[in-house]
Amino acid sequence: MTDVRVDYPELEARILAVADGEDDVIALMATMACEIHHSDDRFDWTGFYRVTGPEMLKIGPYQGGHGCLEIPFSKGVCGAAARTGETQIVADVDAFPGHIACSSSTRSELVVPVRNAAGDIIGVFDIDSDQPDAFTQADADALQRIVARVFAGV
Repeated sequence: MTDVRVDYPELEARILAVADGEDDVIALMATMACEIHHSDDRFDWTGFYRVTGPEMLKIGPYQGGHGCLEIPFSKGVCGAAARTGETQIVADVDAFPGHIACSSSTRSELVVPVRNAAGDIIGVFDIDSDQPDAFTQADADALQRIVARVFAGV
């Protein structure tokens, strides 16, 4: 497993400074995807899937190669995060039941539910890595905190 290389406190401070006063969800997602994607070489695809209808996620702002355009809540790691409201850390995506292979190079995945100020799930924040077992609980904890702080006002 790769050790955490991200200076999460510095990353969080930078994102919060850039996002200060912004309440447009797409602008916040685009900013976060860019900042986080470039913070660590484990992060090969970094972005958001937005809730666009009942039990349906649609691609949002991201960095990296093409993502899936739509993901139902009933499928994949992103669907599981949206359906359960719980962060998903998947060390081996090939072993995850119902995994959707948006990229054949992806080996591990971390997905954080995104909630608005009312507590409703408005999307998921997804990071894919071409490295197996790339993510730790420390990554999940830090990213959950950043996501919660950025979207607390929307």
